[in-house]
Amino acid sequence: MRIVTQETSANQRLMLLDTASLYFRAYFGVPDSVKAPDGTPVNAVRGLLEFITRLVHDHHPTHLVACMDADWRPQWRVDLIPSYKAHRVAEETAAGTPDEEEIPDTLSPQVPIIEAVLDALGIARVGVAGYEADDVIGTFTARATTPVDIVTGDRDLFQLVDDARNRRVLYPLKGVGTLQITDEALLLEKYGVDGSGYADMALLRGDPSDGLPGVPGIGEKTAAKLLAQFGDLAGIMAAVDDPKSKLTPTQRKRLDESRPYLSVAPKVVQVAPDVPLPPVTTTLPREPHDPDLLDQLAARWGLGGSLHRLLTTLSS
Repeated sequence: MRIVTQETSANQRLMLLDTASLYFRAYFGVPDSVKAPDGTPVNAVRGLLEFITRLVHDHHPTHLVACMDADWRPQWRVDLIPSYKAHRVAEETAAGTPDEEEIPDTLSPQVPIIEAVLDALGIARVGVAGYEADDVIGTFTARATTPVDIVTGDRDLFQLVDDARNRRVLYPLKGVGTLQITDEALLLEKYGVDGSGYADMALLRGDPSDGLPGVPGIGEKTAAKLLAQFGDLAGIMAAVDDPKSKLTPTQRKRLDESRPYLSVAPKVVQVAPDVPLPPVTTTLPREPHDPDLLDQLAARWGLGGSLHRLLTTLSS
């Protein structure tokens, strides 16, 4: 059964934003002709403000946190799987070589502007050294006593979906006006696993975009079938050691050969539930925390109607 927005007795709902995922989408979804008075592109800034306006208007969170990547490639994950996001480092290095056409980076300079505007608005912004935004989201979700909506374009966070605890993922399909409401029914329909099984499926399948090799010959469908048959990764590995289990000889061989990877992959793929979060007020602000600074930022960066619409939505 698809979960719709449910209200607790106190009418509380926490919304967690995978902020980088959203401003990245905004950057590519809003023309770079959207600029500040000095000519600086602000398409990601204004696009993100429009996204937040739509999310607050449509889904009515009472609490909101913009979760940040303080470290997009934590060393503790790299120590376990050296290939983790390694290709992204290689791409950044290659982009700086003389043989490559230099493409101006107009996104990174917008991130400090986004951070300053969120702070002036009073929207909680949390990043923790040594952790990705996914881990911050995972810890807030683990600690929450209210329903949680996670807004992200990263399927890795499907592992946090939990109908019993009213945790769902709002996955943007087009902007944030069209969202896939991801609950356990949808996961079972599309992937053959529930939230608790998604991380195991992902690490078995592998993910080239994150540098996770997976198990050779085991794709998404095979991983889901194995999990349905043996319960979880531990059950699958127990089946590898059981000559009477119904694994094919090829599956048994490939899983056995992948033991070094499978012994560390769960810690890499699973989001951390125990990040040391700083004290923060997550209540959705009804008025700006620092209106004077917000006025200065609005004038300097030409935030215009995008900021006005968000302020109107927050105050309503």
